Amino acid sequence: MRPSSPEPDSPGGGPSELMLGPAPEAVASVFGDRAAAATRYAEILAGPGVTRGLLGPREVPRLWERHILNCAVVGELLPADIAVCDVGSGAGLPGIVLALARPDLSVTLLEPLLRRTLFLDEVIGLLGLDNVRVLRGRAEEFAGKERFDVVTSRAVAPLDRLAGWSLPLLRTEGEMVALKGGSAEAELAESAELLAKLGAMRWSVQTVGAGIVDPPTTVIRVGIDQELHVRSARKARPKSRRPGR
Repeated sequence: MRPSSPEPDSPGGGPSELMLGPAPEAVASVFGDRAAAATRYAEILAGPGVTRGLLGPREVPRLWERHILNCAVVGELLPADIAVCDVGSGAGLPGIVLALARPDLSVTLLEPLLRRTLFLDEVIGLLGLDNVRVLRGRAEEFAGKERFDVVTSRAVAPLDRLAGWSLPLLRTEGEMVALKGGSAEAELAESAELLAKLGAMRWSVQTVGAGIVDPPTTVIRVGIDQELHVRSARKARPKSRRPGR
């Protein structure tokens, strides 16, 4: 049974969509032949994304710069032809954006809430994305069962909890890439001891997207050298209820 909320294929009824500005020039260069699909995704977020509670209406006027392009530039950090998991994907940020900007990536959207997974499945169908799948559940439920080259996240949790959810999902020499704000350096300093206990071998703060987004996107990168034993990772990480927003 389809939900009774407004569907992504009918995004034209809400006032928030009228606030969405035209696509910036950078969209064409960042998304290439998927620029039209990226624009369609922005319209969906500005319409049903707001009415279904996945995006605040105040975010619509800055949707392109603060959300879509802010996520898309992270693709510059990712190697070609890898498997990516977006933990707590919510409305698909950054997972769907990365799948649009980088068709070579195989993207898994991991999200525990049913209403969000329904939205994500609908968006994937509407945009015709063949390099994306949706998994419903918490990150810890898939630790040891699913492995990825990169695990991404955005506005999900503080770094200590986020690392406990993300690192056990990584393959050998995998990397967690967490989109963060101005607190990134402080979070990393506070979490360094825990990261080491979890099996992380290297970590850093990096900015990306200068000249495309202002300010540039800040990310925390945490790498491992071998697959983590799930039992030891669970023992080290803090307790929390879920990785969703």
